[in-house]
Amino acid sequence: MTEPVEQSTLMTLSSPLLLAVGLLITAALAWAVVVSARRRTAALAAAGVAVPGGRRAYLGSGLTIAGVAVLAIATAGPAAVVPVPRTAGTVILAIDVSSSMGADDVAPNRLAAAQRAARAFVAAQPDSVDIGVVAFARDGLTTARPDADHSIALKAIDRLKVTGSTSLGTAITASLTAITGKQVVIGRDGTAPDIGYWPSATIVMFSDGQNRGGDIEQAAAVAQKAGVHIHTVGVGTTAGATVQVDGYHLQTSLEEDTLTLIAQTTGGGYHPASDAARLDGIADTIDLRLTVSDEPLPLAGALIGLALALLTAGAALTVLRSGRVI
Repeated sequence: MTEPVEQSTLMTLSSPLLLAVGLLITAALAWAVVVSARRRTAALAAAGVAVPGGRRAYLGSGLTIAGVAVLAIATAGPAAVVPVPRTAGTVILAIDVSSSMGADDVAPNRLAAAQRAARAFVAAQPDSVDIGVVAFARDGLTTARPDADHSIALKAIDRLKVTGSTSLGTAITASLTAITGKQVVIGRDGTAPDIGYWPSATIVMFSDGQNRGGDIEQAAAVAQKAGVHIHTVGVGTTAGATVQVDGYHLQTSLEEDTLTLIAQTTGGGYHPASDAARLDGIADTIDLRLTVSDEPLPLAGALIGLALALLTAGAALTVLRSGRVI
């Protein structure tokens, strides 16, 4: 889950010990240059020869030492921590696998159409989005925890089978459990838990809207308070179809009012989809929120470039002045 982070402008080092060693070498080199210059100046003065160039005579050595110091910093693996805006967060695909999802008013059936739309949604998401899958009938089951590896979610979607009756309230609480990593349950007395604030989380619910248990309004209120938007996707038609359950033929149809209520309560949207073609476009209608996260920006490459420039300039000046590299 990507949560809001405090912004900072810190710099980190992957190998502080290398920096210490590099700076000691730089200090030793600077000391050697100073001692050598003093001895040379003293020798020339004793011989009655004026010291040429003054401080400018040692500019080449100074640039060389500066290049070594910068190179020492580069070897320590410095990185600046900078705020980076990106589309990020957690998406839970809550997919109805109740018996009514076996209806064929959406070809080849509702569940197969929902699976195809869910796969298309996953394919449209960037790597910065963690995606999880919750299958729900009467009970919600997390079949794939949120992960940046989207192949895990795709495999979970492919494994889904029709079974049981529907509880949309349980679907919501199971999705919130997957987001927070902690069990989210509505108390028997209607007590709603406080799960904190998760503004970069989104639930996309694929269902025909039929509900046979659980308090939908209370579960949706928990999501709304936590800043979690729920987008609902209506799978099926209002005309409906007949499904066979335990030897009985039952009429089932899309219940849009229930799905609309869930979406409106949480600040999400309801997306009617009477056929598979319309379901395929759902991925384009879901807007994830932009978040800002602190990420390391490696500086070693730039510093190595600067060090090489200083070393080259120092060597060139030294050669021009004395005909020697050092």
